[in-house]
Amino acid sequence: MGTSKRIHQMTVPQWEKAFPDDDSCKAYLVKHRWPEGIHCPRCGNTEIYELARAFHWQCTACAPGGSTGYRFSVTVGTIFENSNVGLRMWFRVIHRMLVSKKGVSAHQIYREMGFGSYRTAWYMCHRIRVALADENFRKLIGIVEVDETYIGGHNKNRHWNKKTAGVGGLEADKSVVIGAVQRKGNVVARVIENTKTETFEDFVREFVSTDVSLLATDEHSGYRRLSPEYPHHAVRHQAKNYVVGAIHTNTIEGFWSIIKRGVVGTFHKVSRKYLPLYVAEFQFRYNNRENPDIFASAIEGC
Repeated sequence: MGTSKRIHQMTVPQWEKAFPDDDSCKAYLVKHRWPEGIHCPRCGNTEIYELARAFHWQCTACAPGGSTGYRFSVTVGTIFENSNVGLRMWFRVIHRMLVSKKGVSAHQIYREMGFGSYRTAWYMCHRIRVALADENFRKLIGIVEVDETYIGGHNKNRHWNKKTAGVGGLEADKSVVIGAVQRKGNVVARVIENTKTETFEDFVREFVSTDVSLLATDEHSGYRRLSPEYPHHAVRHQAKNYVVGAIHTNTIEGFWSIIKRGVVGTFHKVSRKYLPLYVAEFQFRYNNRENPDIFASAIEGC
């Protein structure tokens, strides 16, 4: 039986050597932001002029009258723009987040990086998660598993004056996340507002191709109408049936376990408002699990 090849990511010593100062980070950002040559982020003009200040340029094509020109830096239009934190520190936080399988909390970043305030670390982590959210998905094909999970606390574990009233059997502080994963491929996950059949169907139609060879789900009634549009088969967990040949949801459930271990063990509590950003972070790491240069992929998205 063959074993999968382990993908080695950039270690801390390798990172330190590659990025000794802010200028090395700026040069790296230039390379991955404009791989085919620097151009004006406003109009796309490639005939730009390099200014005396390093990593700053001027474009006269989109300026009024073409005299003074539009001046821009390497960070304009990125998550690093107008930040008082140096680029090397941004890069360090990104690397730290990517190499942690279960994520790293803003409190941990605050302690490790020595920021002046926790708010700075919190802001940076959320900005990075926004950049990692990839909306340009190719529809999943092959054997695809779809499942939903619920993230949040249980009423029975809350103090009597903090218990919440739910709607439709769902506790008020529970958030619903639905996901689809292609076997040995990518995952796409989204936070949804409810567990209505229409909501489930809209998600599947958006992210799963009708040309799949198999669409596997559990017995949740929200998936009942996917046939005959999809080659849909379900396993009945309530009947203790978890695997029937190729029909199972073990892959997507493995992804849920990674998220939940991260939420419970690393972040402890995630609000409904920011949960989509955390889901995007875990999704990015999962989809780049075999990418030997996940750091470069993250920088390209920033």
